[in-house]
Amino acid sequence: MRGLGTEGTMATANDRAVLQTIFNPSTPFGDIPGLDDEEEEEAQEEGEAFAPELLEQVRDLELQGVSAAESGDVSTALERFSEAIRLLPERASGYNNRAQALRLRGDVAGALRDLDVAIRLSRGCGHAACQSFVQRGLIHQLQARQEDARRDFERAARLGSAFARRQLVLLNPYSALCNQMLCEMLGRLRNPGGTGNE
Repeated sequence: MRGLGTEGTMATANDRAVLQTIFNPSTPFGDIPGLDDEEEEEAQEEGEAFAPELLEQVRDLELQGVSAAESGDVSTALERFSEAIRLLPERASGYNNRAQALRLRGDVAGALRDLDVAIRLSRGCGHAACQSFVQRGLIHQLQARQEDARRDFERAARLGSAFARRQLVLLNPYSALCNQMLCEMLGRLRNPGGTGNE
């Protein structure tokens, strides 16, 4: 896997969907349309940019890291992702993976550092960047840094993340007000004799 979300290399679409659910539980399956085609293009570009044997070794380490994280062994996951980064420090996916494991461990500052590196290395394009923007946006949101979260979700949405698009809607105060008014109206329609707040 190239990432603990929809980032994948040799895994099946189902594997990616399961991992997406584990590490991003509020993200639905199939978050990024056209994922397989784009992954093939990215895999080809990576094959041209990195030595094939080294790339295969790094991908294997990342798969081991994902398996470890999936089984709750975050320490081993961090070791595998760090080793992958040591072998190919210019590959964004390793930083994105490690950031997610750091976040699981509660190291938000470390996760943010790795996400910044992943975004820089990916030049803000591709799956590693998309996942990194989403992860960083979620962290900003948890830290009540709504404008920073909005910027990251906007960039992830432009890269195809439906989850980021939904977060942008939730961050929009007018949208929240419209949703509240719609709920009240539907409540009144369901219960014409009540107050609509039941």
